[in-house]
Order: sequence, then structure tokens, then C-alpha cells
Amino acid sequence: MKYKAILFDMDGTLLPMDNNVFVKGYFKELAKKLSPVGLEPDKLIESVWAGTKAMVKNDGTRPNDEVFWDVFAQLTGKEVAPFREASDWFYSNEFANAKVYTEGNPLAVEAVALAHKAAEKVVCATNPLFPMNGQQMRLSWVGLKDTDFDLVTSYESDSFCKPNPEYYRTVCERIGVQPNECLHVGNDEREDAFAASSIGMDCYIVTDNVIPCEEHPWNGRKGTFAELVEYLRELSE
Repeated sequence: MKYKAILFDMDGTLLPMDNNVFVKGYFKELAKKLSPVGLEPDKLIESVWAGTKAMVKNDGTRPNDEVFWDVFAQLTGKEVAPFREASDWFYSNEFANAKVYTEGNPLAVEAVALAHKAAEKVVCATNPLFPMNGQQMRLSWVGLKDTDFDLVTSYESDSFCKPNPEYYRTVCERIGVQPNECLHVGNDEREDAFAASSIGMDCYIVTDNVIPCEEHPWNGRKGTFAELVEYLRELSE
């Protein structure tokens, strides 16, 4: 095997989407559930954004979920428990409505299956800004389950986020491989290619929904998701 592990980004890679369209629609659905708990929609969205930014800057000392809800509490002055309970329900239920803000990917299941033939471990290395049930929900939109992976990162289990290279380093530690034994597949030249390659991972940028980076343009392996599937097929033979 050329690689011991293959990592897949989700949003824009396994799950095609325009990030701006998805976030706008997803927040609309989230506000429907959380605002009635006791917060005006604008303040709610402001607090969710602030908590998300805090997770991105997390230094690894606490799980992302603790960082998020601490910031949420500070900004709103509200007791977190009712909001977290409503949030947990949302990601297991109403979050399904946000599927309309994404696109289908009939090749996602095949890509993951081929990755299992090509490597010992396969990871859903999606940015751990969502709870696990939110990760599971989004995977289901392209016919995948968390059990199709050896690891799925989430805000409960992780203490770093993309584009911090430490996110990728800790993934490697958790699955028992070295960065130079991994292939990371993503669509973001900064968060995926630049960050992962900076610690020695090989990278493949999927161009269907590519997010370019002028500061760190990716000149390595790239192609459409269909071309990625052919590459994985070559690796698995």
C-alpha cells in the first residue's frame, strides 16, 4: 500500500456545496430551533459565529465543544443547558432540512470503498466545528455513515480545527500513523492542502467546489471528484 491512511474532507469534497449558500441556509434552520429557547435570531447567529471562531483558534487545551459553549454563554448571558439540549435535538432532526443547500454525490460511497482497499485506515477529516450527530447527518446526505470510517472528527472529540496543522497531527496520532504515510483529500487550498502538506501529508485537491488561496496556491495533485475516484482505483489495485 502506498498510504497507510486516506483522509477525506467533507464539505465541498465528499459533500458538494457552495459554502456561502450552505451556511446561510443552515443558520436559518438553526435559528428556527434555537431562537424560541430565548434569544433573538440576530444575537443567536452572532453568538454562534463567535463560538465558531473561538473553536478555530482553539489551542488544544480543551475540547472544541467546551470552547464554543463558553463563548456562547459569555456573549448571551444565558444558561447554556437549554440551548445545548435544543442544539443536540436540531442536529439529529431538523438539520436534515439543510440538505437542500447542498448537492448530491453519487461517487462518494465508491470513493470511500476504494480508499479502504488502498489504505489501512480511512478518516472523515471534516473540520470539527459540528457535533457528531451533525457530522453523521451530513454524511447521510451522500449515502455514508460514520461506521464507514475509522475516525470521524467532531467538536466533542477534537481540540484543534483547520487550518491549524495540529488538527492533522492529532488525527495521525489517534489512528497510529505518520503524516508522511497519509493522503488527504480536500477542496480548500489553505485549510486542506497547505495545512496538511505542511506536516508532510500528500494531498489531492478536488476541483468541483475548490476554494482557492492566492497566498498558498496548490500546484500538486488535483482533479474532479470523478478523477479522484479513478486515482483511488489505481491506488487500490
